[in-house]
Amino acid sequence: MASERPASGEDTLIARYFKPLATDAGAFGLDDDAAVLTPRSGEEIVVTTDAIVAGVHFLNDDPPDTVARKALRVNLSDLAAKGAEPAGFVMTLALQRADDVWLGAFARALGEDAASFGCPLLGGDTVSTPGPLSVSITAFGRLPVGTMVHRSGARPGDRVVVTGTIGDAVLGLDILKGGGVAEALAGDRASRDVLVARYRIPQPRNALAKAVRDFASAAMDVSDGLAGDLAKLCAASGVSALIDIPSIPTSAVSAKLLSQGETTIEALVAGGDDYEILCSVGEAHLDAFAAEAERTGVALTSIGTIIAGRHIPRFLDTQGAEVEFKRLSYSHF
Repeated sequence: MASERPASGEDTLIARYFKPLATDAGAFGLDDDAAVLTPRSGEEIVVTTDAIVAGVHFLNDDPPDTVARKALRVNLSDLAAKGAEPAGFVMTLALQRADDVWLGAFARALGEDAASFGCPLLGGDTVSTPGPLSVSITAFGRLPVGTMVHRSGARPGDRVVVTGTIGDAVLGLDILKGGGVAEALAGDRASRDVLVARYRIPQPRNALAKAVRDFASAAMDVSDGLAGDLAKLCAASGVSALIDIPSIPTSAVSAKLLSQGETTIEALVAGGDDYEILCSVGEAHLDAFAAEAERTGVALTSIGTIIAGRHIPRFLDTQGAEVEFKRLSYSHF
């Protein structure tokens, strides 16, 4: 009688932590080299990918559950901005070592988010690395044929709209690094926790995906900073924008820090990691879009107007004077 092939360490790791997450029939229980994702009638598949790397997108001592959630949610945010509903994801996990405690917490959080957002694990790879821990996810979404919202559809006269609040995440990172914000909030644990959570665990706006598809003329998510990402959207559309700085939505704690001079508007709009939806919406659709946002519980704010021209978007203060920023966004290089 032939003996069974002994399982490798990698096979055991996958079976223990990730096979339970592969709930879609097309994943074949992670027993094959590939998965099948079948488009439904009249639908297209949208594909997006993002990686997060220790020391770049999260800190080396960040809890494993927050690393898992961030890895999936930054991709879900991209799907939301395209108007797509999550369908599944594949993941490459590069580990320095196989730590059961770390992997257990990582897999539990990943599974919870996969179930919550309706985005099951379809497959992937687990490898060892001498470098920093990294998680690369490719996510798939579904939407009706021809309805994906591009960056390139903004038109003069459209309103510039953003979800949620801007700038919390960069302040949360400053706290984790022991910067000036940490000192300013030394006696306010609750505010520190709110800002840190915004950095570690994005809140992708997938509940608003259909409304983005129905009403937005152009959209993208804010990952590298509102100012820089708006410049990218405008460049793709061949337009510019006028932004009213006082209209940019900030949380109560961020607004307080801003008023006290503990941070600057440039830091908030160029810091990145907000993972909110930035889009242009025609005036005729703005009320309907706002009503849908209210129905889904997503805060929505109109912050400016798309205008003709190809210059970098202009940010105006309370007197209508232009505020020039030295830096528009985070850049890896």
